[in-house]
Amino acid sequence: MNIVLHQPEIPANTGNIGRTCVATGTVLHLIEPLGFRLTGKELRRAGMDYWEHLDVRRYMNFEEFVEQNLKDNPNAKIWMATTKARNVYTDAVFGENDFIMFGRESGGIPEDILVEHEETCIRIPMLDQIRSLNLANSVSIVLYEALRQQGFQNMQLEGALHHRKWNT
Repeated sequence: MNIVLHQPEIPANTGNIGRTCVATGTVLHLIEPLGFRLTGKELRRAGMDYWEHLDVRRYMNFEEFVEQNLKDNPNAKIWMATTKARNVYTDAVFGENDFIMFGRESGGIPEDILVEHEETCIRIPMLDQIRSLNLANSVSIVLYEALRQQGFQNMQLEGALHHRKWNT
């Protein structure tokens, strides 16, 4: 799977998303401009010591991302996570090479991109009283549904209880 962040602004969110990507074997794609430096201590703190194991790729803009990832990969879809979508993320049928894109924390994915990809726009259901969920939480919710649909390929499905001491 692939997670795409379009112009992320908060380093802690991107660090947490990077850690989730390492834990799931997911590639993280970052579309500039970023609201922080990738060498910042906030990013490293959020991603902890996992950041060095992350497959992260950067692009100057959305067009460069599309050119490098979708042009020669006609079977891959790009799912757009947005509060403006009609379809719920659990209705999507995710392919193992698909991309799930999330926008900036302050404004989401630009409207002109959403209009071009309306058929693959998805949302996470929530009450009307809130504008949106935290970006890192949203990525986790949708990514784990996509991985569930793929049967959690290459992931540990058995509990690692021998690493913990449980009080009974």
